[in-house]
Amino acid sequence: MAKATITFKPKQTTKKLLKGLQDRAQEVIVNRFGLNDEGEHYTLESIGQKYGITRERVRQIENFALNAIKKSDSFHEAEEIFKELKAIIHSLGGVVAESELLPMLSKDQVTQNHIGFYLTLGDDFKEAKEDASFKKRWIVDSSTADKVQKALGDIHTALTHEDLISESEIIDRVVSHGGIIEITTHKVDAEMAGRWLNLSKSLAKNPLGEWGKATSPNVKTRGIKDYAYLVMRRHGSPMHFREVADAIEKTFGKKTHTATCHNELIKDSRFVLVGRGVYALKEWGYTAGVVREVIEQILKKDGPMTKDGIIDKVLKERYLKKNTILVNLMNPKYFKKDKNNLYHLA
Repeated sequence: MAKATITFKPKQTTKKLLKGLQDRAQEVIVNRFGLNDEGEHYTLESIGQKYGITRERVRQIENFALNAIKKSDSFHEAEEIFKELKAIIHSLGGVVAESELLPMLSKDQVTQNHIGFYLTLGDDFKEAKEDASFKKRWIVDSSTADKVQKALGDIHTALTHEDLISESEIIDRVVSHGGIIEITTHKVDAEMAGRWLNLSKSLAKNPLGEWGKATSPNVKTRGIKDYAYLVMRRHGSPMHFREVADAIEKTFGKKTHTATCHNELIKDSRFVLVGRGVYALKEWGYTAGVVREVIEQILKKDGPMTKDGIIDKVLKERYLKKNTILVNLMNPKYFKKDKNNLYHLA
């Protein structure tokens, strides 16, 4: 993660900002924002219980205290601090996820809480709360933030539930999006596009670094079958279930029993059994079904064919001996041969 440097001392600054408050108001702010030595944020309810007052009364005290700080001389004396934080957020793209921003500024949780307190106080900072699509984020350029969020939404919409794309490709999609191209307040590069991607909760990358919809099993891996899909997709050709189990362990460090792997592959429609214990991905064009059903689908699609033509087609779908195909083809219940030696569906 990139690191941004601040020139001020947060704890000293906070002490000056709070000095004009009454004791209870000061304590409410300290506990609400985690400015204590433990860095713990207290709820309105827990603070209310301590003082024997309602949650709403605690909220009123908090709001009153924040407004009092903004009117104080100490607040105006801290103007350079707010300018510095604004410049940092602007340099990071005008909008940045809080979960990325604060660790950039300090590894210390308490110091991060102090900076979060300043962002709440400063008039130049807009807090966008976490929602279904985006993480909690801080904005100093609303126009850019709107364009970025629109671009991320469009990229998400354009992906199917099964799609996986490389990190370089998804960054290209961000950079080349019409709305992003319109941005003139920032020089958009891959690093900035990647930081904007980190705002999204609907786009995510899987353990192999490939991007897709966050809800897709190809991204949010939940078990052996999802890991199997990823290793087979990377392998690029059919694999025996024992090979799949070994690849899962080597790639992800997850101990996988071969029998368990076999059972998962059988049950999942993403995989097609193409030989004895050998599986392929359905998306590669392999047809599900027993050998007879594969022959039927070939004849339905391509019409009457010679024996050799059928064998060639089936061998592209299945890892079989030719004799296995011939045994199925000779079943008069399903197939018949005409005077031109072409096979038809019976």
